Amino acid sequence: MNTSKVKTSLHQIVNAYKAKLSSYADDIFQITPPINGWSYSEVYSHIFDSSLLSLIALENAARSKGEDQPTHFSVKLILFFGSLPPAKKYKVPKRLAERVKKISKAEAMDFILEFEKTLDEVYPLLSVANLHSKTKHPRLGYLNAKQWLRFTEIHLKHHLKQLFRIEKSFGI
Repeated sequence: MNTSKVKTSLHQIVNAYKAKLSSYADDIFQITPPINGWSYSEVYSHIFDSSLLSLIALENAARSKGEDQPTHFSVKLILFFGSLPPAKKYKVPKRLAERVKKISKAEAMDFILEFEKTLDEVYPLLSVANLHSKTKHPRLGYLNAKQWLRFTEIHLKHHLKQLFRIEKSFGI
Protein backbone atom coordinates (compact mmCIF):
# COMPACT_ATOMS: atom_id res chain seq x y z
CA MET A 1 0.00 0.00 0.00
CA ASN A 2 1.36 3.39 -0.99
CA THR A 3 0.64 5.48 2.11
CA SER A 4 1.78 8.66 0.37
CA LYS A 5 -0.98 8.23 -2.25
CA VAL A 6 -3.53 7.48 0.47
CA LYS A 7 -2.52 10.62 2.38
CA THR A 8 -2.82 12.71 -0.81
CA SER A 9 -6.23 11.19 -1.45
CA LEU A 10 -7.30 11.95 2.13
CA HIS A 11 -6.40 15.61 1.69
CA GLN A 12 -8.35 15.74 -1.59
CA ILE A 13 -11.39 14.16 0.03
CA VAL A 14 -11.18 16.54 3.00
CA ASN A 15 -10.99 19.46 0.55
CA ALA A 16 -14.23 18.18 -1.01
CA TYR A 17 -15.84 18.18 2.45
CA LYS A 18 -14.63 21.76 3.00
CA ALA A 19 -16.04 22.89 -0.35
CA LYS A 20 -19.37 21.25 0.36
CA LEU A 21 -19.47 22.73 3.85
CA SER A 22 -19.06 26.26 2.50
CA SER A 23 -21.77 25.64 -0.09
CA TYR A 24 -24.47 24.56 2.38
CA ALA A 25 -26.92 27.20 3.53
CA ASP A 26 -26.84 27.76 7.28
CA ASP A 27 -30.60 27.27 7.55
CA ILE A 28 -30.56 23.68 6.21
CA PHE A 29 -27.26 22.45 7.68
CA GLN A 30 -28.91 21.01 10.79
CA ILE A 31 -32.29 20.09 9.29
CA THR A 32 -33.23 16.42 8.86
CA PRO A 33 -33.36 15.88 5.09
CA PRO A 34 -36.51 14.82 3.22
CA ILE A 35 -35.06 11.29 2.91
CA ASN A 36 -34.79 11.20 6.74
CA GLY A 37 -31.59 9.95 8.28
CA TRP A 38 -28.80 12.29 9.33
CA SER A 39 -28.60 15.98 8.54
CA TYR A 40 -25.47 17.42 6.93
CA SER A 41 -24.48 18.46 10.44
CA GLU A 42 -24.74 14.94 11.83
CA VAL A 43 -22.78 13.48 8.90
CA TYR A 44 -19.93 15.93 9.58
CA SER A 45 -20.11 15.18 13.30
CA HIS A 46 -19.91 11.43 12.68
CA ILE A 47 -17.33 11.32 9.93
CA PHE A 48 -14.77 13.61 11.51
CA ASP A 49 -15.27 12.31 15.04
CA SER A 50 -14.87 8.72 13.88
CA SER A 51 -11.95 9.69 11.61
CA LEU A 52 -10.18 11.23 14.58
CA LEU A 53 -10.82 8.03 16.53
CA SER A 54 -9.38 6.09 13.59
CA LEU A 55 -6.22 8.19 13.75
CA ILE A 56 -5.91 7.41 17.47
CA ALA A 57 -6.22 3.70 16.64
CA LEU A 58 -3.64 4.17 13.86
CA GLU A 59 -1.26 5.84 16.30
CA ASN A 60 -1.72 3.10 18.91
CA ALA A 61 -1.06 0.40 16.33
CA ALA A 62 1.98 2.29 14.99
CA ARG A 63 3.40 2.65 18.49
CA SER A 64 3.01 -1.13 19.04
CA LYS A 65 0.18 -0.72 21.53
CA GLY A 66 -1.91 -3.24 19.62
CA GLU A 67 -2.15 -6.99 19.36
CA ASP A 68 -0.81 -9.50 16.87
CA GLN A 69 -4.15 -10.63 15.46
CA PRO A 70 -5.11 -11.61 11.91
CA THR A 71 -7.00 -9.27 9.61
CA HIS A 72 -10.01 -11.03 8.08
CA PHE A 73 -9.76 -11.80 4.38
CA SER A 74 -13.02 -9.94 3.66
CA VAL A 75 -11.55 -6.83 5.30
CA LYS A 76 -8.41 -7.15 3.18
CA LEU A 77 -10.68 -7.13 0.11
CA ILE A 78 -12.39 -3.94 1.29
CA LEU A 79 -9.00 -2.30 1.79
CA PHE A 80 -7.73 -3.56 -1.58
CA PHE A 81 -10.76 -2.41 -3.58
CA GLY A 82 -11.14 0.82 -1.62
CA SER A 83 -14.85 0.71 -0.89
CA LEU A 84 -17.34 -0.81 1.47
CA PRO A 85 -19.49 -3.60 0.03
CA PRO A 86 -22.81 -2.44 -1.40
CA ALA A 87 -25.53 -2.36 1.23
CA LYS A 88 -28.79 -0.56 1.64
CA LYS A 89 -27.64 1.05 4.85
CA TYR A 90 -24.87 0.35 7.32
CA LYS A 91 -25.68 0.47 10.99
CA VAL A 92 -23.26 2.62 12.98
CA PRO A 93 -21.93 0.86 16.09
CA LYS A 94 -23.91 2.01 19.13
CA ARG A 95 -20.98 3.65 20.91
CA LEU A 96 -20.27 5.74 17.78
CA ALA A 97 -23.92 6.53 17.12
CA GLU A 98 -24.19 7.94 20.64
CA ARG A 99 -21.42 10.42 19.82
CA VAL A 100 -23.24 11.89 16.78
CA LYS A 101 -24.74 15.31 17.39
CA LYS A 102 -25.94 18.33 15.50
CA ILE A 103 -23.07 20.76 15.19
CA SER A 104 -22.71 24.18 13.60
CA LYS A 105 -20.81 24.79 10.36
CA ALA A 106 -18.04 26.42 12.41
CA GLU A 107 -17.79 23.33 14.62
CA ALA A 108 -17.69 21.15 11.49
CA MET A 109 -14.78 23.21 10.13
CA ASP A 110 -13.00 22.94 13.49
CA PHE A 111 -13.42 19.14 13.32
CA ILE A 112 -11.98 19.11 9.79
CA LEU A 113 -8.97 21.22 10.80
CA GLU A 114 -8.35 19.03 13.84
CA PHE A 115 -8.45 15.94 11.63
CA GLU A 116 -5.95 17.43 9.16
CA LYS A 117 -3.60 18.47 11.97
CA THR A 118 -3.79 15.05 13.62
CA LEU A 119 -3.27 13.27 10.29
CA ASP A 120 -0.10 15.28 9.67
CA GLU A 121 1.13 14.50 13.19
CA VAL A 122 0.58 10.71 13.06
CA TYR A 123 1.44 10.09 9.41
CA PRO A 124 5.23 9.94 9.98
CA LEU A 125 4.69 7.01 12.38
CA LEU A 126 3.68 4.81 9.44
CA SER A 127 7.27 4.55 8.24
CA VAL A 128 8.27 2.72 11.44
CA ALA A 129 4.99 1.01 12.28
CA ASN A 130 5.01 -2.67 13.18
CA LEU A 131 2.66 -4.38 10.71
CA HIS A 132 1.78 -7.03 13.31
CA SER A 133 0.58 -4.51 15.90
CA LYS A 134 -3.16 -4.12 15.31
CA THR A 135 -5.97 -2.34 17.10
CA LYS A 136 -9.60 -3.36 16.89
CA HIS A 137 -12.17 -1.69 14.67
CA PRO A 138 -15.74 -2.10 16.02
CA ARG A 139 -16.97 -3.85 12.85
CA LEU A 140 -13.94 -4.88 10.80
CA GLY A 141 -11.77 -6.43 13.49
CA TYR A 142 -8.03 -5.90 13.81
CA LEU A 143 -6.20 -3.40 11.59
CA ASN A 144 -2.57 -2.30 11.56
CA ALA A 145 -1.58 1.37 11.22
CA LYS A 146 -1.45 1.36 7.41
CA GLN A 147 -4.79 -0.42 7.23
CA TRP A 148 -6.31 2.21 9.55
CA LEU A 149 -5.10 4.93 7.17
CA ARG A 150 -6.70 3.16 4.21
CA PHE A 151 -9.92 2.52 6.14
CA THR A 152 -10.12 6.22 7.03
CA GLU A 153 -9.90 7.09 3.34
CA ILE A 154 -12.62 4.57 2.44
CA HIS A 155 -14.89 5.74 5.25
CA LEU A 156 -14.53 9.41 4.31
CA LYS A 157 -15.37 8.59 0.66
CA HIS A 158 -18.38 6.54 1.77
CA HIS A 159 -19.91 9.43 3.69
CA LEU A 160 -19.17 11.90 0.89
CA LYS A 161 -21.63 9.82 -1.15
CA GLN A 162 -24.12 10.22 1.69
CA LEU A 163 -23.81 14.01 1.39
CA PHE A 164 -24.66 13.72 -2.33
CA ARG A 165 -27.81 11.75 -1.42
CA ILE A 166 -28.83 14.43 1.09
CA GLU A 167 -28.22 17.17 -1.50
CA LYS A 168 -30.39 15.33 -4.00
CA SER A 169 -33.19 15.03 -1.45
CA PHE A 170 -33.08 18.80 -0.91
CA GLY A 171 -33.07 19.34 -4.68
CA ILE A 172 -29.55 20.80 -4.66
